[in-house]
Amino acid sequence: MRVLLVGAGGVGTAITRIAARRSFFEAMVVADYDPARAEAAVAALDDGRFGAERVDASDESAVAELLRRHSCDVLLNATDPRFVMPLFRAARSAGATYLDMAMSLSHPHPERPYAECGVRLGDDQFAQAEEWGKAGALALVGMGVEPGLSDVFARYAADELFDGIEEIGVRDGANLTVDGYDFAPSFSIWTTIEECLNPPVVYEAGRGWFTTEPFSEPEVFDFPEGIGPVECVNVEHEEVLLVPRWVDARRVTFKYGLGREFIETLKTLHLLGLDRTAPVTVPGSAGPVSVSPRDVVAACLPDPATLGERMQGKTCAGTWVRGVKDGAPREVYLYHVVDNQWSMTEYGSQAVVWQTAVNPVVALELLATGAWSGSGVLGPEAFPARPFLDLLTAYGSPWGMREQ
Repeated sequence: MRVLLVGAGGVGTAITRIAARRSFFEAMVVADYDPARAEAAVAALDDGRFGAERVDASDESAVAELLRRHSCDVLLNATDPRFVMPLFRAARSAGATYLDMAMSLSHPHPERPYAECGVRLGDDQFAQAEEWGKAGALALVGMGVEPGLSDVFARYAADELFDGIEEIGVRDGANLTVDGYDFAPSFSIWTTIEECLNPPVVYEAGRGWFTTEPFSEPEVFDFPEGIGPVECVNVEHEEVLLVPRWVDARRVTFKYGLGREFIETLKTLHLLGLDRTAPVTVPGSAGPVSVSPRDVVAACLPDPATLGERMQGKTCAGTWVRGVKDGAPREVYLYHVVDNQWSMTEYGSQAVVWQTAVNPVVALELLATGAWSGSGVLGPEAFPARPFLDLLTAYGSPWGMREQ
């Protein structure tokens, strides 16, 4: 397997550190708009299988040319969701398998944004599923931690733990702190703004997908391994759009443990228009400059990849499932916890980016060995869960299950 990894930020760099310990691939080309980032990621490994290139992720033809030049048969997208579609199309053009950790962007309903879906997450990709399937090509979408591992948990629950499922609810929480900062998100603020301020999507059998107000339906969820109770709220996320396509459940939700202060900060950004992506014109030393307000917010905050030494605590990603087994009610929480001290000591990557990065590497290995195979545009729950969960444990990062 020859892989083109596009994006050498926190998650992309963590991917290289995890993959360097595995032998399933022949080469990995690390490409980024900033060549220094790609070169730094490669230089830190001292592994001849890795090489660095510069590429603009929005330039389909340049990405396709890079895939062909290096004879890469897989494109792994580690950029933010703005670049999903050009990279998705570039992979199809070059005849490569495509894998991402977030799906194509949504657009709220123009008249009823908090009741009806407009363009949903992943709609632009699933619109091309028939084309990919006819070509015998595979796009594995949403294969990070959430979405990704959370979807694998949903498939595992359906296959091995339940006879019938009433509700699948992804629940994400942490007790992470960052020394020296009053506000320092542990993941891309661009992506966090996108998913938290868009109308959350809920799925119900008989009704289909619908939307609610941001931060709706707050609940306190007790997270394992010492994290404890965290208030979680509805957030737009890919699992709600993916799980019902392959797993039979009467209701699917996603709730994120954000905290009151974080929510109020996001609301303030929205109130001031600083969450917008459309450029505005501002004065500059050399004349007027066109900038995206959201990009300015991201530039003003610390890079999450650099916060590991200041972070303390654990992060938990998991899937809560309620249903029936052998005629009796059952409720479980399937989860994966990463301690920041462990991930920093073992890999030099902070917990949130490491937890995101390990899952696409596991998926790549399953594809390389043939344990996973398929064609079309498929989510993680389209594949058997047990091989993934066994290999994740073999990577030294076991998952857990708690009866509720």
